Amino acid sequence: MKSLELNQESFNQMTLMAWGYAPRLLLALLTLVIGFWLSKKISKSLLSVLKINQVDPSLASWMTSFLSITLKAIIVISVASMVGIETTSFIAVLGAAGLAVGLALQGSLANFAGGLLILFFKPFVVGDYVSAQGEDGFVKKIDIFCTYLQTFDNKIVILPNGSLAGNKIINHTALDERRVDINVGISYQDNFKKVEAILIELGLSDSRVLNDPAPIVRILSYGDSSINLTLRVWCKTPDYWDVHHYLTSSLKDVFDKSNISIPYPQRDLHVYNHQA
Repeated sequence: MKSLELNQESFNQMTLMAWGYAPRLLLALLTLVIGFWLSKKISKSLLSVLKINQVDPSLASWMTSFLSITLKAIIVISVASMVGIETTSFIAVLGAAGLAVGLALQGSLANFAGGLLILFFKPFVVGDYVSAQGEDGFVKKIDIFCTYLQTFDNKIVILPNGSLAGNKIINHTALDERRVDINVGISYQDNFKKVEAILIELGLSDSRVLNDPAPIVRILSYGDSSINLTLRVWCKTPDYWDVHHYLTSSLKDVFDKSNISIPYPQRDLHVYNHQA
């Protein structure tokens, strides 16, 4: 009889506890459902705002995903607190797990951070011609972890964003105009003023060469066998290689017609006949 009374009393206590706990559990479930729904709406709203402001699609996608995950994590921790779970220990476990994952994926996280820096600060964009990490090519794609370059001989070079963002990058096509330098040597017997006029005329003969800044000729150095000059002209960036090729290929013909020599290294050999 006493056993039955104890069982009945325990059942009554459990029933009272369940009725007392039910509203808290219901509120926690309601918070979870509404919170996830709101996080989805907020993420979509952020994505729409980023698209309106023409933010890079890769960056917009990453920002939206990061916001969604962060909001859901906050909601889960809040719901756990509502149902009586100790959030301090819960957060500590998450922190320890995050640290362990971070140490295991240290290289990937560095590339991930490098990708964010590239997407935010835009040292280059898709289509630019860049030199980085000893490689040259056109940027084909920028991912969160890697950047893809297409070389002139049609190869794809994949560069990790971590090392790419932390080292020197030369963007050859970032500006609208570029200077073309054509270096050449002339003989010490040639008239510099005549050569200067010939080179400037050659530069202006190409319609792609800009008049402002005007073409100029400068002496680089006095070598052992030649006076080393440079012809400097400006053109639109897309015309750079065509202008470079035209000037280089035309230079020899122009010099030949004007009797201007392009010297090559020479040595004077003196032979002495010493009698015994």
